[in-house]
Amino acid sequence: MPHPTRRRALRDATGLAVAASTLAVAAPSPGSAADRQDGPAPFDEVYKGRRIEGRPTGGHHHHGAGYTVLVDGVELHVMRNADGTWISVVSHYDPVPSPRAAARAAVEELRGARLVPFN
Repeated sequence: MPHPTRRRALRDATGLAVAASTLAVAAPSPGSAADRQDGPAPFDEVYKGRRIEGRPTGGHHHHGAGYTVLVDGVELHVMRNADGTWISVVSHYDPVPSPRAAARAAVEELRGARLVPFN
């Protein structure tokens, strides 16, 4: 096998870089448009003794992109950021990857206190 030339090595490296960037653009990320259409999955669980629920709502509800989160039956106001992360009124400066994570962060921040409805 002949020794590769600089020109051939550069051409091969460029081809690999183009292929890798094409794959990176084509693969959906957690905050992609495809995820925004389908939305996060519903959940209902007990976390640290508190019942947390999340479910899609019809249409756009507040800033939550059509998703409602409840802590012990009280709505936790959530909002989806442009990058796909989520924040809540309880943990506004700590973005998390999902509404479930936002509910769990709120439970931790509340430390047993009752969530007061946000109107």
